[in-house]
Formats: sequence, structure tokens, C-alpha cells
Amino acid sequence: MDRGPKHAIAEEAARIICVEQLIDYRAAKHKAAERLGYPTRAALPDNAAVQAAVIEYQRLFGGAEYREHLARMRAGALTAMTLLQPFEPRLVGGAVSGAVTPAHHLQLHVFADPAEAVDMHLLNAGVEFEQDERSFRYPDGRELRIPLVRLERPGLAIDVAIFPVDELARPPVNPLDGRPYRRLDRDEAERLQRAPIDTLDDGGA
Repeated sequence: MDRGPKHAIAEEAARIICVEQLIDYRAAKHKAAERLGYPTRAALPDNAAVQAAVIEYQRLFGGAEYREHLARMRAGALTAMTLLQPFEPRLVGGAVSGAVTPAHHLQLHVFADPAEAVDMHLLNAGVEFEQDERSFRYPDGRELRIPLVRLERPGLAIDVAIFPVDELARPPVNPLDGRPYRRLDRDEAERLQRAPIDTLDDGGA
């Protein structure tokens, strides 16, 4: 049964994301619309629909490679959260939802005042990292530029966003579904890691 152009575009965008490892959902949607012959000015599916289609595509076609990568991300999250334990680490993104490909990075939120305390902690632990920034939008319309450190582990890149301590209880908006990020603490991340890979949750990308 034809469920309409939005559904078709979401499914094709998911295939592009998974097969071509394109991370940008907006670009994937436009590429999908063009390939399917829909005008790019036509109404496109929202990011939440594409994320759901990515999860479904990986369940159906990802196979062992996908399951092993997701398991590696979830295990790597626990190791990184142990390293960053003084900063209340929270797991977010595709490692929680399952909407990942090898192109996606593991995403953590940590909390420190000042943000440089995380840098010093990593330097003292002998961990190499790169510095960056990322914008996050809040439900009240605020947008903050948040410092980011990027760690590299075998087969896994980890992005650690460093929020002020008072932002722990105020998660920003997940651009994939328009809702505040679901943040898992270490105990929740450990339960997720022990669960079957097919047990996917809603945590954004």
C-alpha cells in the first residue's frame, strides 16, 4: 500500500544514511526526494520519521556489522563514562536510540565549571583529544555554544559536550525529534549495554 511521498522519502533517506553513511538528515531528505522524482520544494518528512526509518532499516538490513558496531558504541560509552565520572556523564544520541551507522560518533554530555576542568582531567589521565564547539537549542528558544572535546578510540569516535553544571537538569532540544534530549546516567547506560541489541530506545542521534 502506498503510504504517500513523505513515507517514501523517509525510507529512501534512511537507506541513504545507512548505505552512503550520510549524517545530515536534511541533506539525506533532499537527496531522497530528488532520486524519487519529488520536487525538493515539496513537504518533506520530519527528522523523527527519518530516524525511525533508520532504526527499521538497520533492524532489517544492518546485520552483524550493525549489531557489532552498536554493541561497541554502548560498551565504549561505559568506558568513557567511567573516565569522565567526576563530571556526571550522560549518554545521548544514536547509541541509545540505535539510529547509527559507522559514520556516527558516540555522544556524551558532561557538566563542569569551568569547562576547562574536563580538559585538565583528560590531560592528567594522558588522554589525547581535540577541541571543538557545538550549538545547542533549548525549549525556551535559547541557543548556547557549548565546548566539545573529541576522543578517538579504535573504531570509535567520541564527542563530549561540556555543559555548565546548572544545565544538568535542563537538557537542550534534540534536533531529530524536537524534544529535550534523553540523557542516560551510567546505571541506565549499563542496563542498556546488557540488554539485547534489538532493545532500542528513544534517545535521538
